[in-house]
Amino acid sequence: MPSPDHRFTRRLDLTSLQLFMAASECGSIGRAAEQEFIAASAASKRIADLELAVGTPLFYRRARGVELTPAGQTLLHHARAVQFNLERMQVDLSEFAQGVRGHVRVHANISAIVQFLPEDLAAFARQHPEVKIDLHEHLSAEVVRAVREGHCDLGIGHPAAQGTDDVAVRPYRQDRLLLVLPEGHPLAVHEALAFADTLAFDHIGLHSNSSIYLAMSRAAHLAGLAVRLRMQVTSLDAVCRMIQSGLGIGLVPDQAFALLRTMGGLCSVPLTDAWAARELQLVARDFATLPVTARLLADHLAARPTPHSGDRRAIR
Repeated sequence: MPSPDHRFTRRLDLTSLQLFMAASECGSIGRAAEQEFIAASAASKRIADLELAVGTPLFYRRARGVELTPAGQTLLHHARAVQFNLERMQVDLSEFAQGVRGHVRVHANISAIVQFLPEDLAAFARQHPEVKIDLHEHLSAEVVRAVREGHCDLGIGHPAAQGTDDVAVRPYRQDRLLLVLPEGHPLAVHEALAFADTLAFDHIGLHSNSSIYLAMSRAAHLAGLAVRLRMQVTSLDAVCRMIQSGLGIGLVPDQAFALLRTMGGLCSVPLTDAWAARELQLVARDFATLPVTARLLADHLAARPTPHSGDRRAIR
């Protein structure tokens, strides 16, 4: 990779980058100039100077507006990252002025959020009340992507299927997928089941890119069968509500199922498949170079024991 040309970065300015992003979104340099309250002639000059600094055209000029060139698309990706980091810098610095001495951005999947994070983050907050934690729910694939692209400090999920060669991971928690059924279902009489033995029945599933759905799909494919997916919902409690109503059966992590036992009318059967035992992991670009507050949180989460969920069979 060639060494960075520091003269190039000195030739760029934030106003021109903002104007460039506006023109990309509007499809017109003129409309972007109006949006940014810049004279049209000055906007054209800024875009031309930006292209001169980059050394290649950023837009195709059309009769009805402009369209990004491949170089323009690349610059747009980086310009948005610059904008994001500047906004993040502003927020972080403003919070120091308001007395918040640390700020950690966390992206986590639904399994971590439902099963473990409420208690774990509450314990951390009691120890470090000066640290603000921003938590956002995402699918595991999006969690890994957010860590890679710097949109969060710490990720939590099931990243193994997404590829982790370019990120660092640490163990966080373990859970196990259970087959959840309405009481009286024909499969409820079993002490344990292989997932393949459930595929003759309708299933309720999560998002197509969720770790649970992907595991179900892979297992069904290996068995030479298909999942009879009756419907997909966006939360584990919605999965249980649909099962409770007799619309199908589904897979739910054991700790989450223990928390949802108050619904009633449900029972669970353990799966014998090895893949049903899962490990949630912490994900970072590099744990050693995390900001101090993010490193404190990562160490805290890595040290927390998995709680015992008790009897997972019947929920009445």
